[in-house]
Amino acid sequence: MIARLSSALLLLVLLAGWELYCRFAGVPALIVPPPSTVLATLWGEIASGRLLPHLRITATEMALGLALGCAIGLAAGVVLAEVGFLRRLLHPYIVASQVVPKLALGPLFIIWFGFGMTSTVVITALICFFPLMENTMTGLSQVDPARRELFRMLGATRLQTLLRLKLPSALPVIMAGVRVAVVLALVGAVVGEFIGGRAGLGASIIAAQSVMDSGLMFALFIVITLMGMLFYQAAIWLESLLLRHHLKG
Repeated sequence: MIARLSSALLLLVLLAGWELYCRFAGVPALIVPPPSTVLATLWGEIASGRLLPHLRITATEMALGLALGCAIGLAAGVVLAEVGFLRRLLHPYIVASQVVPKLALGPLFIIWFGFGMTSTVVITALICFFPLMENTMTGLSQVDPARRELFRMLGATRLQTLLRLKLPSALPVIMAGVRVAVVLALVGAVVGEFIGGRAGLGASIIAAQSVMDSGLMFALFIVITLMGMLFYQAAIWLESLLLRHHLKG
């Protein structure tokens, strides 16, 4: 509780310092708007109902891309960890595909999938895929050899060993990958909207930039930050729930 109160107090001090600096240093609101202006703009967007549709679209794109990327990443991590030949064959190509900036691939995705939600979901899924695949491979490879030998001596099949030993043992590492993917999913959704989105928080930022509305851009940054923290806390809650169930089991 003390740490949380201290963190909240630090935020208030930073906001107060920001407000005072903008007012007394004469910083133009076009460059850095004071927090009071940002909050007023944010409230105006909420009260007018303009914010909610864009928030819903970005949250949907983020959730769909996160689910798709995590599902493919988990499956690919399991397959590559279990089949050494495929890991040696495909892993270099997967890494090569990930080092290409997704922003550079955006125009191709627009050609293939068109403007709108589909291309953004694909970009988000590609960004979320890699951390979960890597963490899954790492977690499955770090299973205690003694326990693995015990399963072998008991006559467990490869599938039984995977489901009852390897995946439960790798669960903390896999969930750490999920938390990383959650953060990257929001980045992917917003970047995808920068490139080809017709609506959403990213598209709203581009629209605000076109009219040089700094207050609106900062307000949208706040919304994006709060949404990301909400999704991250949900991932932490899911992790604690799964690990508690695993420990009880």
